[in-house]
Amino acid sequence: MGFLNNLLFWLSVIPFIPFFLVYFIVIRKGNSRKQAIELAMDVTTFFLIFSVSALFNIIFQSKFGFYLVLLLLLIAAGLIGSAQNRWKGRVNGKRLVRAVWRLGFVALSAGYLLFTFFGLLTYIIKVT
Repeated sequence: MGFLNNLLFWLSVIPFIPFFLVYFIVIRKGNSRKQAIELAMDVTTFFLIFSVSALFNIIFQSKFGFYLVLLLLLIAAGLIGSAQNRWKGRVNGKRLVRAVWRLGFVALSAGYLLFTFFGLLTYIIKVT
């Protein structure tokens, strides 16, 4: 159980490790690059949610990071679902979840890079 906890911890701290692991495993199995990237994005989003929320909590001395990420994902789902409803007259749940999850990957990746840079910068300023 300790090994599993350590593995999940490190995959959450550095969420791009699971991206490359999944990508290379799927490519090795003979699937296309597009399928490999899509599956790697889907798996990595899960780890990015925890990483970005933890970085937010550390930088802003808060305990709201996880809930903020979930709130933003729910708002995105509402906006995309509303757009689908206006455009097609109905909401396709599978496409809605996939769109929110993949947009979440892009937004959380940017947030991870931004918060990591900001956190390192504030740490360097505090140390000097």
